[in-house]
Amino acid sequence: MNNPLLTDDLLPRFDHVRTEHMETAIDQILSENRVKIASLAQNEDPDWDTLAQPMQSLENKLNNAWSVISHLNGVMNNDDLRKVYKNCLEKLTEYSTELSQNSTLCEAYKKLAARDDFKELTEAQRKSVDNTLRDFHLGGVDLPDDQKKQYAALSRELAELSNSFSDNVLDATQHWFKHIANVEELAGVPESAIEGAKQAASQKELDGYVITLDFPSFFPVMTYGDNRELRREVYEAFVTRASDMGPDAGTWDNTQVMAEILKRRHALAKLLGFNNYAERSLATKMARDTEEVLGFLNELAAKSRPVAEKDFAELKAFAKDEHGIDDLQAWDVGYYSEKLRQQRYDISPETLRPWFPTDKVVPGLFRVAEKLFDVQIEAKPDVETWHEDATAYCISRNGEPIAWFYLDLFARQGKRGGAWMADCRVRWRNLRGQLQLPVAFLTCNFTPPLNGKPSLLTHDEVTTLFHEFGHGLHHMLTQVEVMDVSGINGVAWDAVELPSQFLENWCWNPEALALIASHHETGEPLPEDLLRKLLAAKNFQPGMAMVRQLEFSLFDFRMHAEFNEEAPTNPLAVHRKVRETIAVVESPEFNRFPNSFSHIFAGGYAAGYYSYKWAEVLAADAFSLFEEKGIFDPDTGRAFLQNILEKGGSQEPMELFKAFRGREPQVDALLRQTGISDEAA
Repeated sequence: MNNPLLTDDLLPRFDHVRTEHMETAIDQILSENRVKIASLAQNEDPDWDTLAQPMQSLENKLNNAWSVISHLNGVMNNDDLRKVYKNCLEKLTEYSTELSQNSTLCEAYKKLAARDDFKELTEAQRKSVDNTLRDFHLGGVDLPDDQKKQYAALSRELAELSNSFSDNVLDATQHWFKHIANVEELAGVPESAIEGAKQAASQKELDGYVITLDFPSFFPVMTYGDNRELRREVYEAFVTRASDMGPDAGTWDNTQVMAEILKRRHALAKLLGFNNYAERSLATKMARDTEEVLGFLNELAAKSRPVAEKDFAELKAFAKDEHGIDDLQAWDVGYYSEKLRQQRYDISPETLRPWFPTDKVVPGLFRVAEKLFDVQIEAKPDVETWHEDATAYCISRNGEPIAWFYLDLFARQGKRGGAWMADCRVRWRNLRGQLQLPVAFLTCNFTPPLNGKPSLLTHDEVTTLFHEFGHGLHHMLTQVEVMDVSGINGVAWDAVELPSQFLENWCWNPEALALIASHHETGEPLPEDLLRKLLAAKNFQPGMAMVRQLEFSLFDFRMHAEFNEEAPTNPLAVHRKVRETIAVVESPEFNRFPNSFSHIFAGGYAAGYYSYKWAEVLAADAFSLFEEKGIFDPDTGRAFLQNILEKGGSQEPMELFKAFRGREPQVDALLRQTGISDEAA
């Protein structure tokens, strides 16, 4: 059988990939890799060309197959694919643990690092070897045999549990829906969302309207729906997903899954000599220790909470004085916040939506990147993709292709919620001198086109698109040719959000908005009065927005740092404890937010969610140089490209930041940009 997952094609052959190809490809690659690794590890005098480079070749072949399988599991999920994905994940986890505990291979890398000519390798090559030796230690290579087996078992179980957590959230999200016969129940909900609800009902072969827990359906009800009881019902369904509470109580309950994940993470960290999993997490990050992270978060909290209290007091007074609401509840906050925003600034996300059609925003985003980083971006509609919604693009510079990416924008059944960037191919050069170009997957869940109208985005969704494209540029514009530290590979997790949050700033700049905003019917640019209102409303309720993210960060970090095996941490209890100190909106008893917090229980952010705020400081400070020099200043854009995007993980992020900014990052720019500081106020 000619398996398309085993070819060296520049781009995956999606028209040819079948579920039956997947496990076969992974089995073959793992089998061949094991034989070759055993031979490489025996090398008595290894150098870069005889050890590190061949190892990267093996890693690359595996990555090129697994990236496609993993992506399809996220965007075209079904029972057969889910089963195959789970089987492959188990085998990959076993292989990864086996590799990280291969003491013979580790000794070979130590010999490479000890060579007299090691210092003659490129900076990227040396960083790759240093990272590999660090990862050997973190993978348990130094452990005695019985503890290596324990580590392997823990790793395998964690992979299975994280996958179960993710499946439970997906199933719970996609199972619940609210069937509405009378459109009057949707009073206040924008026409575009009502059309979406009508289409969702039609897809279920029902009359009337259907509200789901997918963001394009859930959010308009919570923000604009006048029906308070409906808001409460939808809110409860959303915050009780995969838990012991709510309409599907106990059906896909992640309570025990979370407990088992935390227990195993802690045990794994202890095996490696750390006091807790938070310490283990920081071994690969910019932050030096748990005290530094907690100090950073608590400092932001101390500066933000008074502003948040003021924001919430204003909201409660508005709900009471203007609308007669004495008992403002969690399911009312989004609704009355939007009413207050409209009263104060005479603007709402729905007002702006007609000016942000995807067929204007997407080319505008590309134009921003082209002006900043001297590239050209072109759609390639003839390239094979997995779904009609997805399109392939080529990035060129001076007529030469340097990268490719796929864009899949719209929500649909079987597609994991949220937005993300993932690598499909990593830039690297093999021993024969052949260069593999980087390829990225960029995925969102926006409202699809309805009834002949284009997909119209809120400004928040535009920001999300810019965010993910920032990740993509980090992956695609790298000039590093060593796979381990190319693009986002090898970048400290608390610095990886720098390019994504940095690029969001262009969504708020009048010069950039002129490129991404025009009315979907008339083509007219965003009117001056709407632009002024958008910018004026940018930092509406800045304190409430800040403490919400700090709540997630502190919950995640403290849950891992304070775990006690004698009395295992209850995530719900930690979440409530954190909320008591920082939150200003009271949470209902039935809230089970931790049960669907996929970032930390099924993603890469365990004891690392603080990275968003950490990197936000870097991004705000980096952008402040553009504020000084000019939003599209070519020299500043070139400096960011050369010092941040092109370098990938080849140097420590603090050194790269200082090379760009001329100093270490300062928090002032973030407090000013978000409206928290006195100066901003």
